[in-house]
Amino acid sequence: MIAILSGAGRQLLAHWPAIMAWFLAGTLANWAMIQLAAWVGAYSALGGALLLPLAILARLVSYVAMFLVVRDGMREMRRIAPLPESGAERRTQFLDALLGSILPFVAFYAAWGLLREDVSSYYTRVLELGMWSGEEGDGQNGWLSLSVWTVALIVVAFALRQVLRRFAKRLPRWLAVFSVYLELLWVFLTATLIGDVVREVTAWVGSRQALVWVDDVRTWLSAQLVPVAWLWEAVEWVLGEAGGIILLPLAWLAIAGVVYGQAVAPQPVRVRGALAEAARERWAAAPAWLRARARDVWDELVARVRPIGRALVLMWRAGPVLIGGYVLLYTVLLALESLVGIGVTRLFGPNDVGGFWMVNDQLILLAIPVIIEPLRIVLVSSSYDQVIGRLRGRSADAGATALSGAAPAEAPERVEG
Repeated sequence: MIAILSGAGRQLLAHWPAIMAWFLAGTLANWAMIQLAAWVGAYSALGGALLLPLAILARLVSYVAMFLVVRDGMREMRRIAPLPESGAERRTQFLDALLGSILPFVAFYAAWGLLREDVSSYYTRVLELGMWSGEEGDGQNGWLSLSVWTVALIVVAFALRQVLRRFAKRLPRWLAVFSVYLELLWVFLTATLIGDVVREVTAWVGSRQALVWVDDVRTWLSAQLVPVAWLWEAVEWVLGEAGGIILLPLAWLAIAGVVYGQAVAPQPVRVRGALAEAARERWAAAPAWLRARARDVWDELVARVRPIGRALVLMWRAGPVLIGGYVLLYTVLLALESLVGIGVTRLFGPNDVGGFWMVNDQLILLAIPVIIEPLRIVLVSSSYDQVIGRLRGRSADAGATALSGAAPAEAPERVEG
């Protein structure tokens, strides 16, 4: 933990103005794109649906930029993958990190309710603009819900993204920006539809008579066996808190691994055993054309999740002590976030809710993430750097194996974006 804190401190002292500037730029751009999408969506639902993903893109760009800003302070990272020197290489690195981060970032964005907040803000603003202008518009006709047209839009965006990806070397470089937009569009719409479907299914299951009966049985048992009720509630509390205490910091570390994973990747996990070896031998005996086509199909299927897998493998091989220390530090950061929130509200003292807080709350409460986000970024990036250092240390211990021609099982390697 001391190494994590010292690395985070160095990065914070060197880069906190840039981190704060990128965070504020992303927050402002996110708000501006929601307003623009709502203004268009009040008159054209399709136009609003096409513009709303840019609000998420604004936040994604800011977070990728924040992680890349502190990269020059990551000592272990620089030993494996030096910083790109030319502007073209830096732009390529940024676009690769952006494309690789879309899927995990949107999944994280949706899981923690931020996607729902953006969509809710969008719809609220659409209704406000519609009432103000006296136009009903078509902002509520279902482009952000399950419909044939939404699915068709997802298919078109995905197909165009695949075309641009296949012919990327032959097309102008500026189309890479359009590729980022298409990737985000189909992932955003898919995540929105999945969220709608899950809510509908959950509501349907919750209204079934069987669950009502189970809830009645649980209530009766709780009344009859009080210690069992306490145990049940304790288990529910632990499982509920585990998401914020364990899964949240691991999700941030996975996102950092995806951003930095365009330059660093671990050796893949190799399944061992007689059955696995026999399957490899039979596959090696298959015709070359069949293996080549299957490899192409497999690469298409796993290309978007491969960076996430690399990040998870890195965390797994770093060991429980390092990851546990990082989770503990992240929990302290969450506690600090709550204390900062209390301090900010106490600083302004008691004021009228309607006349003061409803007008100024967003600007005042923005001080909380302005303080916390730089700390979060340096903590996550420093922890990821220590993960790489742990693997480098193990790689040095396995140097004899590497010299004999076999790759060390836990050595990170440099890969091209």
